[in-house]
Amino acid sequence: MRLRILLFGTAVVGFILLLQLYAAGPTVTVYKDPFCGCCAQWVKHLEANGFEVTVREVENVADYKDKYGVPGSVRSCHTAVVDGYTIEGHVPAAEIQRLLKERPQIKGLAVPGMPIGSPGMEVAGTPNQKYSVLQFKATGETSVYRDYPGR
Repeated sequence: MRLRILLFGTAVVGFILLLQLYAAGPTVTVYKDPFCGCCAQWVKHLEANGFEVTVREVENVADYKDKYGVPGSVRSCHTAVVDGYTIEGHVPAAEIQRLLKERPQIKGLAVPGMPIGSPGMEVAGTPNQKYSVLQFKATGETSVYRDYPGR
């Protein structure tokens, strides 16, 4: 009887662990400067939206921008990779989720600069800036993926 209870308990725990593993969101690896606070806020935004995030604090983020093909015209403060795509800057989690669902033939998404109101760049009492999430190709060509209005 004890052996059956032990085996049943082990099976239940194993099943729960498998469910947690299956339910975990996509894994995002973020390359950021160790002292950047807005990058840490963007990581929290991703985690709150179901992403598993690994943070790599690096001395020279530009090396990773080069490695992952981020065009100079769309560079921002941090670079991330998820499931074969490059994410540059404060891209909203909803757009990354859409990207992973639709799987377009692009290199990645970017929010150039650090617009106020983008995830991780919220400033209490300050109106949000209008900004665009851009998609970019390996050739460096960019186009608008989604616009976010200011308020």
